[in-house]
Amino acid sequence: MAYKGFDLTGKVALVTGGNGGIGLGMADAMAEAGADICIWGTRKEKNDAAVAQLKKHGRKVHAQIVETVKVMGHVDNCVANAGVSGRGKGSILEMDYEEWRRVLRINLDGVFFTFRAAAKHMVERGQGGSLVAMASTAAIEGAARSSHYGASKGGVTAMVRALSVELARYKITVNSILPGWIETEMTANAVANPKFAGNVLPRIPHRRWGTGADFGPIAVYLASSASSYTTGRDFVIDGGYTLF
Repeated sequence: MAYKGFDLTGKVALVTGGNGGIGLGMADAMAEAGADICIWGTRKEKNDAAVAQLKKHGRKVHAQIVETVKVMGHVDNCVANAGVSGRGKGSILEMDYEEWRRVLRINLDGVFFTFRAAAKHMVERGQGGSLVAMASTAAIEGAARSSHYGASKGGVTAMVRALSVELARYKITVNSILPGWIETEMTANAVANPKFAGNVLPRIPHRRWGTGADFGPIAVYLASSASSYTTGRDFVIDGGYTLF
């Protein structure tokens, strides 16, 4: 018999950027565990494909964030996963302010606005909930030529710690996930580069790139009652990259 603490039946999970990569891996696992799912992405064809995949689990699936509460009735778990990487060379000597602000606006401000809306709903509903932010190992290591990206993700982890204390009285947990090198659309050019792969893969003890499916288990845990006393934590999922 499966452990009942991980059963998400009756719960509703919202995942921004849930139409591919890590976000879809998380949404898929939560749907398999019994949750109804709402995803959002900027490309309709990816949204449609993701919805078709998620519906195979027999759960209610929707692909429009602003209508989530209207369609689903409530939200129990909100994953702020949408984000961008830097453009160009990324050196602080060459980076213009607009590029700095673009990355901070999407990666940090985006989590703020997503969490604020979800937290207001959860507090008003009075049933608690879970907020999960997608950060990065760039938040805890020196990522050269990625100061804007690292700053945005470091800001996310600091926000998570603050909100975990602020929202605990409402039975809302707040945690972050820090992926290492994961094979997604965003990292496709990097992982396909032989020189890059030759330098990075030997530093990953598991000797492979991560996949979206590798984030399914942590998504289910953080959405479930099993994690009701777990808050303010940074979960590093990197195949041991930051340890080696």
